[in-house]
Amino acid sequence: MYLRLILLRLRARTRARLSVWDTSRTPLRVSLTDLDLLRHVNNGTYLTMMDIGRMDLLVRSGFWARVQQLGWYPVVAGQTITYRRSLKLGQRFDLYTRILGYHERWVYVEQTFCRGETVYAHAIVRTRFLRSAGGTVDTEEIRAIAGEAPDDREVPAWVREWTAGSRVHDVPFRPARRDA
Repeated sequence: MYLRLILLRLRARTRARLSVWDTSRTPLRVSLTDLDLLRHVNNGTYLTMMDIGRMDLLVRSGFWARVQQLGWYPVVAGQTITYRRSLKLGQRFDLYTRILGYHERWVYVEQTFCRGETVYAHAIVRTRFLRSAGGTVDTEEIRAIAGEAPDDREVPAWVREWTAGSRVHDVPFRPARRDA
């Protein structure tokens, strides 16, 4: 991951600048360390690659530099991913990343893994920004920097329902007892 992040930062200087509302295309290739025992990309590795795709969008749009100046940083609060096909060693693919929009206190990001026009995996990521000094950044503050979502962007109803249904309530965890 760190090698990919270093390459991303170096390549970002020569790639086209984006708006935070554009779709970034991050070209990647499956390496040996991405594989699981079945010789395809490990499900967790997709999540790591998604970090790189989000960073590509943030860096190339200049949004990353702005939030760093403000002492903010993004965190993933939840994600859902659907795997459609297996990526295998050596395959080149593109990771498309775009911000869907805001809903309540969340910023939603859509990420799609493709080879050509074929979708290999699709994910929705629920994010927030936190302050280095402590506390959360309100979406109104993010809107002040990023602007309103374009008219063609809307957080789908199913994503809002997923958020509502995936909330963890402050109930203590009590594991089931097992008799020995």
